[in-house]
Amino acid sequence: MAKGAIIVGAGPVGLMLAGELRLGGADVVVFEKLPAPSGESRGVGFTRRAAEVFDQRGLLERFGDVEWAQGHFGGVRIDFSKLDDNHFSVRGIPQFRTEEILESWLKELGVEVRREHEVLGFRETGDGVTVEYRGPDGPGEESAQYLVGCDGARSIVRRLAGIDFPGWEPTRGMYMADVVGANVRQRPIGERVPGGMVMAFNLENGVDRIVIHNEALRPPEDKSGLTFATIADAWQEMTGESLHHAEVRWVSSFTDTTRQAAEYRRGRVFLAGDATHIHMPAGAQGMSVGVQDAANLGWKLAAAINGRAPEGLLDTFQSERHPVGELLMRNTRAQTKLYLSGEEMEPLRAVLQELVQDPAVARHLAGQVSGLDVRYDMGAGSHPQLGLRLRPDIRLKLADGSPATVRDLLKPARGVLLVTSAAADADGLRATAAPWADRVDVTAADWAEGGADRPDAPAALLVRPDGYVAWVQPDDAPLRAALERWFGAA
Repeated sequence: MAKGAIIVGAGPVGLMLAGELRLGGADVVVFEKLPAPSGESRGVGFTRRAAEVFDQRGLLERFGDVEWAQGHFGGVRIDFSKLDDNHFSVRGIPQFRTEEILESWLKELGVEVRREHEVLGFRETGDGVTVEYRGPDGPGEESAQYLVGCDGARSIVRRLAGIDFPGWEPTRGMYMADVVGANVRQRPIGERVPGGMVMAFNLENGVDRIVIHNEALRPPEDKSGLTFATIADAWQEMTGESLHHAEVRWVSSFTDTTRQAAEYRRGRVFLAGDATHIHMPAGAQGMSVGVQDAANLGWKLAAAINGRAPEGLLDTFQSERHPVGELLMRNTRAQTKLYLSGEEMEPLRAVLQELVQDPAVARHLAGQVSGLDVRYDMGAGSHPQLGLRLRPDIRLKLADGSPATVRDLLKPARGVLLVTSAAADADGLRATAAPWADRVDVTAADWAEGGADRPDAPAALLVRPDGYVAWVQPDDAPLRAALERWFGAA
């Protein structure tokens, strides 16, 4: 029997998507061409919304004690402590550690990750996709209902599907190295120096990450010739500090090339993560947006695999996530120009530093970086919470008096209808949702810690498996219509 889905790529996005699909009851396998994890870490943390996505599946606690980081926009500091929502991101988590945690989770869920499986091609049929691959035992084929490329900027799935990847060519570049014993002064959000910018921060276990931008630097596409000596020379030239004595773990370079896939879906083929967008690193947004892609797609694709998806549900992956990718491209390009341009940008930096003292401006820029400003179109309704995420750390008091959090309700990756004691016709709401009991959990609970005293506190709300609010009372929109739109026929 064909698999429900084949995911190509065992990075954080592919692993997260596999877990989401499995929680949704779908049979899934992950193909990865590398024989073992690379141990490299392009990403070294994640944004607030990505942290919440991990949290609502009970994964954030597996990272142990994490460092919550203050934020900036293109080097302009934003005081998150003055905002009415928690935008603090997680800093210093190497990508390989995120992958280890997610792969361990997949083992618990019974998801197979097949390493040394390189995709060579695929052909789409009326009811599925057959993938041609080369594995440890030679060439082979595997069929599935759907194929998802989570295989990075040079995605083979995107190329084979013929999906365009338009964007902007590189204009500047950076060197990067992970070193031990450098004894370098920490510069966690970077420091402007004559000729460019330098950054240094601790990853873990005494490993420092060094990042260098020189205004004249144009790293080549082929990184095979890059040496640590070149990076250490550039660091010394720009800072006067020597790194030559340090032990090097990894070196790389990157540019500000910016591209976005024209389509996130073509037939039975989907793209997610860096297969859909590449850009200059800025605030751990790339991997974080990819993790959110996975959370958005996973429950929808699982519903389609199980034959429960309403018409048009899979198309909402494109309509909801492509605009998020567009905003990601815009804000990272803006941050790159703001942060890495020369002294001619100093007046604009000064003006922006004044503007972010206004809480509305700070909230807007912080929301773009943290991912908390994402709002999806949920149709009829005007409640302020509609289309936004529901914070997983919100505390609740269940009907029997016991405490809970939104996290507890979302962990199974099912829909949730939360009905408070203030709801109008609570019995009627529960009766309306009853035919969807195999997909939607109904919970009676009240907001703890005075949450119900807020004038916009929902009396009842329907939450999708990805944590976004799809229906709210008080609003005139019917609950049944929202259930049918997102969870299919009763």
